Amino acid sequence: MEINDRIIQEYVPGKQITVAHVIAKPDSELYQKMGIIQTANEAVGILTITPSEASIIAVDIAIKSAEIEIGFVDRFSGAVVIIGDVLSVRIALDNVLETMKSLLGFTVVPLSTT
Repeated sequence: MEINDRIIQEYVPGKQITVAHVIAKPDSELYQKMGIIQTANEAVGILTITPSEASIIAVDIAIKSAEIEIGFVDRFSGAVVIIGDVLSVRIALDNVLETMKSLLGFTVVPLSTT
């Protein structure tokens, strides 16, 4: 690349959820690295959403769907972390995926679990 060459990058968000994952039994160190105080052996649910502002809608759906707590939500990156028992986290994420797909026309990935 020569000195006068320029690279232009554009971010054109689609309406999509690109990560939907449940960590059923996270190591306690994971909680520390995320800055979340672990109160029990709780599961962690993770979403990545574009446009990123839709993360606010996703968290609203999740918290109304099951007994979960918001671990983290970033309306600028679209990252969402929820915590709770495994079943509640799965129910919340399933509802987020279904509602975002059917009501708002999002493209979603299948929910995965480790």
